[in-house]
Amino acid sequence: MKIRQLGWTDLQLTTIGLGTWALGGGEWEWGWGPQDDQESVVTIHRALDLGINWIDTAPVYGLGRSEEAIGKALSSIEDKPIIATKCSLVWGEDREVYNSLKNKSVREEVEASLMRLGVEVIDLYQIHWPNPEEELEEGWGTIADLVMEGKIRYAGVSNFNIKQLKRIQPIHRVASLQPPYSMLRRGIEDKILDYCSENEIGVIVYSPMQKGILTDKFSREWVLSLPESDHRVRDSRFSDPELSVNLEFVDGLREIAKAKGMTIAQIAIAWTLRRPEVTAAIVGARKPHQIEETVRAGDWELSEDEIEKIEELIDK
Repeated sequence: MKIRQLGWTDLQLTTIGLGTWALGGGEWEWGWGPQDDQESVVTIHRALDLGINWIDTAPVYGLGRSEEAIGKALSSIEDKPIIATKCSLVWGEDREVYNSLKNKSVREEVEASLMRLGVEVIDLYQIHWPNPEEELEEGWGTIADLVMEGKIRYAGVSNFNIKQLKRIQPIHRVASLQPPYSMLRRGIEDKILDYCSENEIGVIVYSPMQKGILTDKFSREWVLSLPESDHRVRDSRFSDPELSVNLEFVDGLREIAKAKGMTIAQIAIAWTLRRPEVTAAIVGARKPHQIEETVRAGDWELSEDEIEKIEELIDK
């Protein structure tokens, strides 16, 4: 698989990284429905066997469950992959999630993640969301201290805008930005990608398949079958009128994918990787066969003609 350097760092990432949001299961507000932990471990092992060299996670995914699954999977592996996790979303005994970037909270999150993951250092540590905004400098300053202390190799952010990036850059150099990016969510093309390129900030995009919309399985019947513990049942993209529009769009993609000999998911991922500013894409998987399909997108390039056809479809 292709490998790209993450911004100014020495991290060399495969263009596909394993996303583990869904491995947290469905027993929290933003869950993805029931998940078998042993299948999570098998999926992680399969991703690594296929050549993926990094995993993205967060403590809040399943309220620790995703990181614990990764820790279990890595306990039997000597050559560990690059691990990226996050902070700023925390919870108490009532399991209610809230935001904090206070010094004490960030330090507690780092220690808890190190323990759950079973590693001595976190390769890439990111602020998950820039909230509370008045605590950005305190949280980023704490992360900078943890880099100096050797508990974190590189520090990045997720879901930040340019103004927020400029606020924290003087405190500690930003290694990466993790924004949402897909055919249905293109906001970063406006100014953010240019800013990251100019400042040697790596870009790791998430949700390239838009939570399953940009896949072959996407249909009205599939959407109606989602369990109540899957947060997508509350996502407007999965209900009309947006649902009907998205179904029509995916039908158009199906023709392009068939002509290319690819699946819709592979087309969607390859489309995000066409941008030179994008280092890699986070691709979620809950079962081995899912990552077996999507990992192939890391080596495929879309032709100018195919990109143009997709653009026409998006415009329509």
